[in-house]
Amino acid sequence: MQGILVAGLMMIAFTGSACEACNRSFLIDLLGKEKLHSLMSKELRNAIAAQETRSENQTAWVADVLANNNVSLQDLNSPLTDGTASMTQNVTENVQTPSGDQKPAKKEFIDIIRRDNRLPIPATSYVPQNTRPNKNVRITLEENDTYIGNGVIYKGFTIEKKIPGPTIIVEEGDIVDFKIVNQGNIVHGASIHAVNSQTSKYLGKIFPGDSASVVFQANTPGVYMYHCAPGGHAIPMHIIFGQYGMIVVKPKKKYELERILNKEPDIEIFLLQHEFYASGKDAVDGQGRPMYTAFNGKLFRYVEEPIVGKPGDYVRINFLNAGPNLLSTFHIVGIVWDFAYWQGHPDNRFSGGQTVTAGPSDSWVIEFRIPPDEGSYLMLSHAVGSTDRGALGLLICDEDGEGPKTVLSDGPEYTKAEMEEFRAKALRTITPFGLGSADVEVPVVYGNDTKEVTVKIIGNSFHPKVVQVTPGTTIKWVNEDVFTFMEGEFSGIHNVMVKDGPERFAGPLLAHAESYSQVMEKQGEYVYICVPHPYMEGKIIVAEDKGGKRVYSAAVAPANTTTIHWILLALAALALMISVYTMVVVSGKKEQDLKN
Repeated sequence: MQGILVAGLMMIAFTGSACEACNRSFLIDLLGKEKLHSLMSKELRNAIAAQETRSENQTAWVADVLANNNVSLQDLNSPLTDGTASMTQNVTENVQTPSGDQKPAKKEFIDIIRRDNRLPIPATSYVPQNTRPNKNVRITLEENDTYIGNGVIYKGFTIEKKIPGPTIIVEEGDIVDFKIVNQGNIVHGASIHAVNSQTSKYLGKIFPGDSASVVFQANTPGVYMYHCAPGGHAIPMHIIFGQYGMIVVKPKKKYELERILNKEPDIEIFLLQHEFYASGKDAVDGQGRPMYTAFNGKLFRYVEEPIVGKPGDYVRINFLNAGPNLLSTFHIVGIVWDFAYWQGHPDNRFSGGQTVTAGPSDSWVIEFRIPPDEGSYLMLSHAVGSTDRGALGLLICDEDGEGPKTVLSDGPEYTKAEMEEFRAKALRTITPFGLGSADVEVPVVYGNDTKEVTVKIIGNSFHPKVVQVTPGTTIKWVNEDVFTFMEGEFSGIHNVMVKDGPERFAGPLLAHAESYSQVMEKQGEYVYICVPHPYMEGKIIVAEDKGGKRVYSAAVAPANTTTIHWILLALAALALMISVYTMVVVSGKKEQDLKN
């Protein structure tokens, strides 16, 4: 029977319907007798009903599952059969509704648009979706690997097969048709920070092989982030994995230095700082612990390829910290800004300054003149830990130097042949969700004294990713991801399924803090995945204890160490007794010598 279950899950895992099938299964499970009255089921049903009261776009499959279980959205607002109060009472009890079934009339949106057009501030970005655009943008989203320099391959999620994605530049007032094409194997989407209008209902959940678009007006100038946003827990995960880029809305109003000098910049740089992670746990713990940081997709990219200008050149930098976690204090050694503009808006002007401080998704436009003093000017974040990990570059002042006038924030783009060479010669591969190279995924080794090992599921990855245990050891997986539901996506749920190993097994779908245990009997290597997220991989090595060196993770301590502790305490006590005895003997001898 278990073999049939594993085979079925394997089919689901490697088809585009994996997420939806698992979501349906999870909701059905929560509506069953065993979990219907659990805290998790109550809170989830509350969340579904709460979103229904605020949205007409309730995901169709949720309604289908409810109907198949003889439950309606209205039932979610009704007391349960055991007298339990409605889980959505706190949402609906203060909502005033008209008598009967009549819904309140909506205002005509055209009235709001006309009102906004009369205001002395920019209108929102909303336009009817059949409005003819004058700017068309098209990008692809996929799962892929890329070369990030210093002999390192990064395996993650990409836009146009690179990290960061393309630099998108539009003019203030443009009507933009922004199209997303999903060329990956899982659900993707998009959030565009330059849009002051709803985007998730247009771009929020795009299935493999499908596409979607939104039309908007770029009314507020500035430097913005765009990123993948398929909904729920998947939004931060897809950002962490690499799907982000810069979109700039060029202002009609001139920046101050351009007005003073009466010319456009000699050099315009679009600079995006970001992070690469080797595990999901590192990405979601605290403020994040990236393995590497970079400007525009490559470690020390502008040390290898310096940006060259001449004495007196007018430079404009469009700076964005995409994060997703670290604070940046961008600085150029030897340069004081002429002007800096928070979020890139020309009205948000500051004079002078040594740094600009940017949290994740924060941005600036910086203007300055290169001094008439030739040499190398170092670009870095003065939060210097990230500088040491790759976010470092050079702006070189050379009277005879020639360089590009525009530097885009796009990550490096490689040919198929180049990527094949990089993969063949790379020193290591890192990935936040799967198995990287052996030097990164060092096994956590346990001996005969450990009978149970806990593996945490966190940040859409397993931690530790690789463990070695002896036959008969129990592995316990605990789901530490918290965010489960958002507009039809239960993406915080996980499970365990062996795809390659001496034995095949699969566990149930787990919500936050739920666990699943399996006794490992047969020796060998087991590679396992999470069915809702088949890119997640972990490994268990089952082998006899040969008494070699053991490496324990600080987060996963061995279970049975009582004997060792007592032995150490006994040795310490013996050492103390010997020390005291020696002191007494020596002291007595000295006292006797003095008497003599």
